Amino acid sequence: MDRSLPPTFTQNRRRKRWAVAAGIIVIVAVAVLCIRFFFNATVPRASIQTAQVGTGDIENTLTASGEVLPEFEEVITSPVNAALLEVNIAAGATVKAGQPLLKLDKATAETEYEKGKFQLESSRNNIKKLRLQLDKSYFDLQTGNNIKQLRIQALQADVENAKRLFKAGGGTRESVEQAETNLRVAQHEKAQLEYEIKNKQEAMQVEMRESEIESAIQAQALAELKRKLDGAGIVAHRNGVVTWVNRNIGTTVREGEPLVRIADLQSFKVTGTIADNYSDKLSAGMPVIIRIQDQSIRGRVQTVHPAVQNSTVTFDIRLDQGHHPSLRPNLKVDVYPVTASGRGVLRAPNGAAFNGVSPMAVYVVEGNKAVRRMVQTGMANFDFVEIKSGLKAGETIIISDMSGFKNAKEIDIQ
Repeated sequence: MDRSLPPTFTQNRRRKRWAVAAGIIVIVAVAVLCIRFFFNATVPRASIQTAQVGTGDIENTLTASGEVLPEFEEVITSPVNAALLEVNIAAGATVKAGQPLLKLDKATAETEYEKGKFQLESSRNNIKKLRLQLDKSYFDLQTGNNIKQLRIQALQADVENAKRLFKAGGGTRESVEQAETNLRVAQHEKAQLEYEIKNKQEAMQVEMRESEIESAIQAQALAELKRKLDGAGIVAHRNGVVTWVNRNIGTTVREGEPLVRIADLQSFKVTGTIADNYSDKLSAGMPVIIRIQDQSIRGRVQTVHPAVQNSTVTFDIRLDQGHHPSLRPNLKVDVYPVTASGRGVLRAPNGAAFNGVSPMAVYVVEGNKAVRRMVQTGMANFDFVEIKSGLKAGETIIISDMSGFKNAKEIDIQ
């Protein structure tokens, strides 16, 4: 008679099967690793890129991006509030100095100018009127002062006559005192009038000066409006290419609003952007290399803008060859600020094999084999990597990506 197996027996058998399977997997994995480690891998010669180690100059660079812009771009703005009547050019057109570009409706500004002319003329007439009034007032005061002087002279004569009569016995002491009192009163009145004349003169000068200043301000504002009216016929101030123009005919443009942008395409600059964590390494005057396809143009950092936007810092570059034929407006370029340089150092052409972490493993070509070797690197740029140790001049290394053979000590080259 059959009996059922105990549950513990079934569980033990299942555990043994899983243990045997896991052991087999581990053994296979170890075997594969050992085979890859102890047996050389192979690589087709056509699939690798090699380069020779040598000596030369090297510059350590940062990686940034940039955009080519015209070095000089003129922005022509509306001189007055006016409506846009005509547009005689289009973006991309070449213009010459003095060429008409836009036409504005300046009727409102002209009306304001004529009104200002009448106001200025009225102000000048008021100055003339004020001068006549002040002159008359001063003349009246001066005439009164002369009359006071004549009266004083008459009173002085009265005093002398009273004294002579008093000595001759024909007059009294009271008459003499009365004549002297009248003379003193007249002298005080004259002194008061002279003081009033002096104050009047000063007040006249101040009042006239204020009126003249007010009139001069009006004249200056009118001259400025005339200058704006003369500039309302928008023309090009220099030769160049129109990069943008307001073509919204009929719309009202405000004073100072841009109308046209004209760029001088004979000379260019570059505006670069770099991650803000490199901002402390940028400085004015730093050498910069601009890469346009397979060409290099050199320049220097002109300005580093302090503002940080979207975790990037912007800087302006002045080019040594601002008229280089490869430069085009709004062209995107690679920018490499130079932080350090070395002369006559051991270097190797840069490639995917150099991952930026030092020390690193590279493969040195020895006949039909590539032997793994640890090297210490230093400065680097888009062309070369400085080799501080691990390689010698004249040795050939593989500079293409070899990450698939990171565990192989040697590789056969077929």
